[in-house]
Amino acid sequence: EKILSEHMLWRKGIGGSKADLSGANLSRTDLSGIDLSGADLYGANLSGTDLSYANLSGADLSGANLFKADFYGANLSGANLSGALLGNAKLHKADLSGANLKNADLYNADLSGADLSGADLSGALLGNANLHKADLSGANLKNADLSHADLSDANLKNANMSDANMFYADLSGADLPGANLTHADMRNSDLTNANLSGATLDGLMLSGANLSGTDIFLAHMGDMDTITTPAITGI
Repeated sequence: EKILSEHMLWRKGIGGSKADLSGANLSRTDLSGIDLSGADLYGANLSGTDLSYANLSGADLSGANLFKADFYGANLSGANLSGALLGNAKLHKADLSGANLKNADLYNADLSGADLSGADLSGALLGNANLHKADLSGANLKNADLSHADLSDANLKNANMSDANMFYADLSGADLPGANLTHADMRNSDLTNANLSGATLDGLMLSGANLSGTDIFLAHMGDMDTITTPAITGI
């Protein structure tokens, strides 16, 4: 409690000191609604911890164990989560805008409705993750693994998805105008009614994908897989 009270004073600019909880074991504790914005939680164990509605904006959670942690509605904007373990974590409607999630493990995580705009997810593991209606506009997903992920109705405007693996991903109704899909793997994915207008599709792998109603108006196709379906629009 002393660490938290000192942190609050530091946040208010009236003395105190920034919370240093690096390496701390806070597994399975109730920290819902807590304000640890800007705190140092590098390598901390927060597995199974309730952090719903917590303020962790700008916090350092790099390398932290956040397996099955509950971040429902939490503020993680600008936080450093690089290399963090977030498998099966609950991040529904969390604010991760501008966050660093480079090489983070988010396998089977619930990110539905989350704000990931401008986030760095390069090299992140997002296999089987739920990103339904997530905002990934301007996000960096280069080399990310999104195989079997649910990206239906997601906002991927101007996202960098070059070299990303979206094998068997659900992108039905997704909005991808201006996205960079260079050399991405979208084989057997569902792109029903997706919007790829103005997207860069050079080297995109699409064999077996469902392209019914997909809009690629003004898309740069380069040497992408040949499209033969008559259901595609905007050609």
